[in-house]
Amino acid sequence: MRRYCLAMARFPLTRTIKRFASRFNEAGYSLYVVGGAVRDHLLGLPIEDYDFTTDARPEAVISLFRRVIPTGIEHGTVSVHYEGEVFEVTTFRSDGTYLDGRHPSHVDFITNLEEDLKRRDFTINAFAVDCTTAKIIDRTGGMEDLKARQIRAIGDPLQRFDEDGLRILRGARIAAKIDFDIEGRTFEAMVDRRHNLESVSAERIREELFKLVGSDHPRKGLEYLKTSGVLAIILPELMEGDHIEQGGMHHETVLEHAFTACEAASRLTDRVEVRFAALLHDIGKSRTVKEGEDRSSFIGHDEVGRAMAGTIMRRLKASGEQISLVEDLVAHHMFHYQSTWSDSAVRRFIRRVGLNRLDDLFILRLADQAAIHGRVETTMLDELKARIASIVAQGDALTVKDLAIGGNDLMALGIPKGPLIGKVLEYLLETVLDDPGQNTSGQLLTIAERYFSLIKSS
Repeated sequence: MRRYCLAMARFPLTRTIKRFASRFNEAGYSLYVVGGAVRDHLLGLPIEDYDFTTDARPEAVISLFRRVIPTGIEHGTVSVHYEGEVFEVTTFRSDGTYLDGRHPSHVDFITNLEEDLKRRDFTINAFAVDCTTAKIIDRTGGMEDLKARQIRAIGDPLQRFDEDGLRILRGARIAAKIDFDIEGRTFEAMVDRRHNLESVSAERIREELFKLVGSDHPRKGLEYLKTSGVLAIILPELMEGDHIEQGGMHHETVLEHAFTACEAASRLTDRVEVRFAALLHDIGKSRTVKEGEDRSSFIGHDEVGRAMAGTIMRRLKASGEQISLVEDLVAHHMFHYQSTWSDSAVRRFIRRVGLNRLDDLFILRLADQAAIHGRVETTMLDELKARIASIVAQGDALTVKDLAIGGNDLMALGIPKGPLIGKVLEYLLETVLDDPGQNTSGQLLTIAERYFSLIKSS
């Protein structure tokens, strides 16, 4: 059981923050820490970053410091570089009408802290800390909601979600992070305004979704996304697994199993891409299902899933490396190692998956196993890991780059530059995967010459 600090009336200000605040105070302004940092302190969680608010206008903040980046100056936000840290500072403001479901049409800079706090999303995000006295200020009932372990929108939740549709996803993400429930009216508004997310950029959705999956309680957030109808909007392919029974050793639907595997992965790794792959690993089952008498079959769901996962990752504007990793993990999660595998089969497995991705794949396998059986059995996996370690230690060639000869050597034999070079190198790699002893320059040149002659005569 987490020990809360709800009775603590003061916030632990660092010396750097105190010196930072003194710049404002000496110029006649006030400065406050706001938002998630205060909430996390009260919950006994580590503080990840600090956001500040002030009655100083942006131009005044810029005049106080040597290096200030106008990151969102039109809305009163600047980033101050101070003593090796970057502090985001926003001027007190009231917002005009939100015309695009994200930004207010205009902002009015104000000098009233309470009015500024009222425009924020949830009560537990609307705490402020006076950087002079370290006193925690609560003007929206956030302390009571922390005690009740609930997430409640400030004021009218429909209005809050009309102002910024991403707040709907953020509510589920915070629930996943701190294991809180979403208050009734707030959840009803999430359901009612879920389509506001359709106008939110893919990048912003990805950022919140990855934070949710990377949290301590991802399943809680995912369940909120499902029951609110949000999941059908942002990940419709995943929702296809709802109500698809699997049978056999599976006791959950395809969607339920995805949630359970993601939760299991959260206990095994901090890498959000691996957790996300756990969420998507069986996504191809909805499009390959063949119902049987006692159990359904899903032949080829790994390859179908790879394509679906890639489509999702590209839609979310993930990086190329993230896309590639999630695709590969989904594609290879169905490997079935047996002690009867030959060493060449193990080498081919390493080559197919990629040495740098094996650890992530094994974590996905354990998460999948835990989701199915409620426990993990690592005997066979440990045996495979030992065999892989032995092969790596021996220095066996596993990629074309590991061959004793390269493209220039093949061109010296008279093989023309172009696709044919790659074809010959792949043939040579297949040869040494079967027999690592063949990986000498003399042997490979002889094999390459023979193979090229065969190609020319065919």
